[in-house]
Amino acid sequence: MKKIKLSGSRRNFLKNFSAGLATMALAPGASMVQSCTSKAQEDLPEDRQVGIALCGLGWYSTDQLGPALLETKYCRLAGVITGTPESDDRFLKKYQFPEENIFSYEEFDRLADNEDIDVVYLALPPALHPEFAKKAFQAGKHVIVEKPMAPTVEEAKEMLEARDEAGKMMSVGYRVHFDPYHQEVKRLGQEEVYGSVEKAENTFAMYWDRGGWRTDRDLGGGSVYDLGTYVIQAAIYSTGEVPVAVRAEAQEKQRPDKFEGVDESMKFTLEFPSGAEAECETNFWKDEDILKVETAEGYFEIEPAFDYYGQRGETHEGVIHFGQVNQQARQMDDFAQRIITGDQNTPVPGEMGLRDVRIIEAVYRSAETGERVEIDYTDDEKIVS
Repeated sequence: MKKIKLSGSRRNFLKNFSAGLATMALAPGASMVQSCTSKAQEDLPEDRQVGIALCGLGWYSTDQLGPALLETKYCRLAGVITGTPESDDRFLKKYQFPEENIFSYEEFDRLADNEDIDVVYLALPPALHPEFAKKAFQAGKHVIVEKPMAPTVEEAKEMLEARDEAGKMMSVGYRVHFDPYHQEVKRLGQEEVYGSVEKAENTFAMYWDRGGWRTDRDLGGGSVYDLGTYVIQAAIYSTGEVPVAVRAEAQEKQRPDKFEGVDESMKFTLEFPSGAEAECETNFWKDEDILKVETAEGYFEIEPAFDYYGQRGETHEGVIHFGQVNQQARQMDDFAQRIITGDQNTPVPGEMGLRDVRIIEAVYRSAETGERVEIDYTDDEKIVS
């Protein structure tokens, strides 16, 4: 897959990005009110907090990440990078950080002189992640980057190189790794509680009709780029393996005018070394959200699986219940703790993001050729979680 070259003016897009993204909710809803902490938190000093700057003040930052930071224990919202003055004022009033901690995209390099900010959280379209991750590392900041990490494997590798050169940490915003229902799926599958995993059926579909980056290939759009990491990851942490091959088929577009140049929906099957398979679907013209795993002795599932809240789980033996958590708060607190303690072993590292981009590229190659595509991890760490 070739490296993406943006059409039009990237800077003009950034200036209008926040306002446009404000309507692009993946799944609107109130933030969770219950906050969970990890076992390690009791051992950390109460006054240690990591300063996070949100880059891109669209819906996700405004309605999810910002409120989640109010529930965290070891991090705080210390600043913003944006192109919309109205967002500046709204965030300044609500979160009470110094006015000098507001940056425009053109002023990004000025972050290097700001000691309040330790982490830049990139909530931008995927095609902008590589550029701003590199800038953040050059400014001496750690990075959390939303999924997918980058549009191409080449760019994902460049981000990892920039991280290593800067001696900083990077994690990917894979929030469900911090959700107890998904942690239970991982345990049930990898420990073979109900026998070996034989088949997974993972679907993430949402009706999307608002345009934006999801419908723009130059910005990293398409159903697999946006929704595919969820179903791919679920298959991996259910089995404890990385897929060795994929068979994919793009579905007929229901709205070809709106999704010109990108996939509106995709079905693909991941093959694993054990012989297990995962039937996956991403879709922008219906609503469905389920993770189901069939094993030698039964099954387990979550539905809804990938939304921000409302998870419900069950196995063939009965209901799984953990209550609800704020996934984003747990995700950011985990990263903050690792910065404070110097622990480099984030459970959602950049290498995992690279792995998923490689799998996504294989999905698209298979769909384009109509052939089974083997996935080559020769140059990667085979991250399994």
